Amino acid sequence: MQAFLISTGVVALAEIGDKTQLLALLLASRFKKPVPIIVGIFVATLINHFAAAAVGQWLMSKIGPDIMRWGLGLSFITMAAWMMIPDKLDDDDRLSERFGVFGTTVLAFFLAEMGDKTQIATVALSARFPEQLYMVVAGTTLGMMAANVPAVLLGEVAAKKVPQKLMHAIAALLFVGLGIITLMTPLSL
Repeated sequence: MQAFLISTGVVALAEIGDKTQLLALLLASRFKKPVPIIVGIFVATLINHFAAAAVGQWLMSKIGPDIMRWGLGLSFITMAAWMMIPDKLDDDDRLSERFGVFGTTVLAFFLAEMGDKTQIATVALSARFPEQLYMVVAGTTLGMMAANVPAVLLGEVAAKKVPQKLMHAIAALLFVGLGIITLMTPLSL
């Protein structure tokens, strides 16, 4: 349960102001059809985060626990610093409307998550919590939905009201805490 709760909280906070949240706002304002956008976000996130968690599990099985502990601890601390850098949505990130609202959302979100903070966090969280791949994926997916569904439903009004710097600072503190705990706690294979 710890893996689920930490994964949910970290990703929900990390997603505030992230490019995929900006993408959710863009899709909501462009298509004005929240249900297929929300379902598309869910499908893309589930696929992307499951693959990322599988990579984390694979890394954990291939790298010794001591090396992995140091790599994970330092990567969590690096993620804390990265959290303080705001994301901007590229103007080129438009997909053809021929895929429809759902298809456009799935493709756009899947591609936007590649190499994103939350995807890398999912890899690290999965490696940090060996044998809990499903709990990590469920948590990171719920965190993504918790941050993006309000963005879709409330649109730009919510984006202007949420104190992004504060949310990023809290997420950064969580990452630092995870990094310190990881550095101090032996990992098991």
